[in-house]
Amino acid sequence: MRIFLLILFITGLNISGYSQKKDSVPPSSLHVLSVKVVDGDTVYQSHISEVYIFPKHRFKNSWQAWRYRRLIHNVKVAYPYAQLAKKKLLEISNHLATLKTERERKAYIDQAEIELRDEFEDKLKHLTITQGRILIKLIDRETGDTSYNLVRELKGSFSAFLWQAVARLFGSNLKSTFDASGEDQLINEIVIKIQNGQL
Repeated sequence: MRIFLLILFITGLNISGYSQKKDSVPPSSLHVLSVKVVDGDTVYQSHISEVYIFPKHRFKNSWQAWRYRRLIHNVKVAYPYAQLAKKKLLEISNHLATLKTERERKAYIDQAEIELRDEFEDKLKHLTITQGRILIKLIDRETGDTSYNLVRELKGSFSAFLWQAVARLFGSNLKSTFDASGEDQLINEIVIKIQNGQL
């Protein structure tokens, strides 16, 4: 009985001590751990975000350093539009799934196109040709599909052909794919740094 009272007393002290400190600990610093039972033992688990470590860039001359800084600037300009494209595409796809007839789908796509033009056409006109090329690549990175295929799926092959022809006039290609481990490795590194708050 004494042992039971002692345990109860110690537990009560811990609870009262916790309740006194509870108000002094900001909620943002608290972290809830999940548990898993392994061979009868309780193991606490916590999710740790991936950490990316990139080598420090060494440039042979100031021209290379300037080009890298310029690439960072261009990616910072284009990346938010690629994220927005991913979000809008998801919204459009989810809404299209609720429509029953092809006529309803076409009307919705036409209306969505008008709204997107009104909202973003002026902003996108201010992108440089380089920023536009980066945006095309980043759309493929974010959505998993090329701009050409996205236009073809939503507006049809003829529209995709016309937009590809316009893009070609400006030296771009809507069929460009994102190669994270090849030619687009630096862009991918910059995007990851942006996501992690390093840039």
